[in-house]
Amino acid sequence: MIPSSPPNWSRGARRAAVPLGLLALWQILASTGRIDTRFCASPLEVVQALRDLITTGDLGHHLAVSLRRAAIGLSIGALSGLALGAATGLSRLGEDLFDPTLQAVRTLPLLGLIPLFILWFGLGDAPRLLLIALGTFFPVYINVFRGIRGIDARLVELAASYRLGRIGLVREVILPGALAPALVGLRQSIGIAWLCLVVAEQVNASAGLGYIIIQANALAQTSVIITALVIYALLGLGTDSLVRLIERFALRWQNVFEGT
Repeated sequence: MIPSSPPNWSRGARRAAVPLGLLALWQILASTGRIDTRFCASPLEVVQALRDLITTGDLGHHLAVSLRRAAIGLSIGALSGLALGAATGLSRLGEDLFDPTLQAVRTLPLLGLIPLFILWFGLGDAPRLLLIALGTFFPVYINVFRGIRGIDARLVELAASYRLGRIGLVREVILPGALAPALVGLRQSIGIAWLCLVVAEQVNASAGLGYIIIQANALAQTSVIITALVIYALLGLGTDSLVRLIERFALRWQNVFEGT
């Protein structure tokens, strides 16, 4: 018999235990002088820096800019990855035409392309959006392709025997089978989107959370730097949780093992 899952409040407490414990340890080490707060601000100093950013209105402005960049770049990258992943997964011709080139591009050092993007597209938002789009493209592309090609061939033969046609095959067999890997790719892309955004906003930027980090670094304000990084982390956690919620709803028909 599979043990019943613990109540939601119990799971929530367990998930919060380690982060809260680390925060408490961090504050204790800072308060006792084991950590030099000139180089690593304490949690209380981070909270104060957050309060100051909110009071001045800087946080709202720069956060809105970062969210817009992340949303546009992720949308371009994920939708492109979905389209090309489906094209190469469904068609051998599509695979032969596009996959070799895409795999070659995938091996390029992403962050090393920033100088070229700036040279080609200028100092505006275009290089930042392109960096995010390129970084988020490949997880979706690879997972969609693998999801389609991982479908049991016997299911495809069964669909053919029922004369579903190509559209029916995609709707009834391929889409349900490839949905889970595609959502995994989306979760990976979201994490990469925030990583690329951190880097992109520290290169000739005049707004965004990365710009806050650059300005704080120039003034040796470690509390502000850590505050911006914590916000990045919380944004990543929040968006990942949203995709997991979508995943749970979209795949509710699956009866899968969830641990003991």
